[in-house]
Amino acid sequence: MQDNRIRKLVIVGGGTAGWMAAAALRRHFQGGPLEITLVESSEIGTIGVGEATIPTIRAFYNQLGLTDIEVMRATGATCKLGIRFNGWVREGQSFIHPFGHFGQDLRGVPFHHYWRKLGEAGEPTNIADYSLGASLAEAGKFMAPSRNPASTLSIFDWALHFDASLFAQLMRRVAEENGVRRIDAKITKVNLRPEDGFVASLDLHTGQTIEGDLFIDCSGFRGLLIEEALRTGYEHWNDVLFCDRAYAVQSEGVGDPMPYTDVTAHTAGWRWRIPLQHRYGNGYVYSSRHISDEDALAELKAAIPDPLLHEPRLIRFNPGRRKQVWNKNVIALGLASGFLEPLESTSIALIETGIEKIKALFPDKDFAPEIVDEFNDWSRREMERVRDFIILHYWANKRGDTAFWRDCDKVVLPEALRRKIDLFTQRGHFVRYRWEMFAPPSWMAIYAGFELLPETVDPSLDGIDPKTLSAPLAEMRKAIRDVVANAPPHEAFLDQYCRPAPIAAE
Repeated sequence: MQDNRIRKLVIVGGGTAGWMAAAALRRHFQGGPLEITLVESSEIGTIGVGEATIPTIRAFYNQLGLTDIEVMRATGATCKLGIRFNGWVREGQSFIHPFGHFGQDLRGVPFHHYWRKLGEAGEPTNIADYSLGASLAEAGKFMAPSRNPASTLSIFDWALHFDASLFAQLMRRVAEENGVRRIDAKITKVNLRPEDGFVASLDLHTGQTIEGDLFIDCSGFRGLLIEEALRTGYEHWNDVLFCDRAYAVQSEGVGDPMPYTDVTAHTAGWRWRIPLQHRYGNGYVYSSRHISDEDALAELKAAIPDPLLHEPRLIRFNPGRRKQVWNKNVIALGLASGFLEPLESTSIALIETGIEKIKALFPDKDFAPEIVDEFNDWSRREMERVRDFIILHYWANKRGDTAFWRDCDKVVLPEALRRKIDLFTQRGHFVRYRWEMFAPPSWMAIYAGFELLPETVDPSLDGIDPKTLSAPLAEMRKAIRDVVANAPPHEAFLDQYCRPAPIAAE
């Protein structure tokens, strides 16, 4: 019987995506015959501004044998309990999207129905008061979640803010220690097989030629293999997501780092502020149709409260995705596969899920069309669902003070998002699909934050006197307040576990 297994895997491009793929796939196929080679040029820079993550990153590096503390020390990381949105509903108003549950479900009925019924009876409360994660974040405190939570009130999760360049270095170290071969060279030519158009090999400026069976394109926006060589095509989403540029800059940082990402609405987009142990990350994501680069730069600089470490860097992007993430024997990962603005910190998470799909559907040399089609279907659906979640933030705004926000309010929603919103506002029901990154609590946080609430509560609560809900919901809020009062400050957690300062960047 012929051995048809993939023997040579070539990853094009390093950075966060390339080295995450190299480390994870080497670990997954350890002991097998698969050879993994990563080609990158030290003369070519990377975007490297991805500093915020979601909790899945912790499971990713745990599978590589790394602990939270090891990663935090190596990358200058701080803890992230969620995202605080400032001024998205109206000026001066904020809310937090936490990583965790709200309240306790009772009798099989989701908590938000009880919360809504009490509010309609004249006792409105902030839904964040029923979330331990949101309450800790608001107080600037942090503690590790309980491994055996006493109730759903104790359930929350957390992620990291880290230096993406240092994280890529850490992934490189793990990958190389486990046998990944790195070649520092520029690719001068991509050679295609004449009989079927598959990638056969790569010519390097050193004179080498690198052959491969399967190629993973981590070459960034350029898409060296997936686009320049294979002409796969790109599906643009700038009709529903207007932002197409960003300025990014690092600053010294003042005060204790907060355990959340700050995203603040601005004239034609939004500004991020992310605390690390040794600096802050800042940026302005904006629509070039609604503000000039010069005015955007001035707006960003005026909003940063501490000294800049360098001049802001302009990044141009097109929201959307490759029409096929897997084309012939090339799989695109990271920016090469498409781009969605980092409003909900999904860039690195999409790298993680892309790697999981590669593991699940790893091919042989036949590259069965059924496998390729399934991979592309999964990828398309997941990317569209993240897109829809981001669109919701813009469409639900109540600002109306600039042309950008007025135009966002007029966007024609994708049908799947429209259906989700309708089912929630009419009945309080969450629609959940496979390959969906954000669970109902995340949708609840955004719905409630933007004041999109159900018109009716679950009819099973019709027989409940709203007055009887006041005491138990007050007990929930008190239980959370008591935990937060006794939790240590975020800075104290960092001092105890994550100092000294991280390793120096190369």
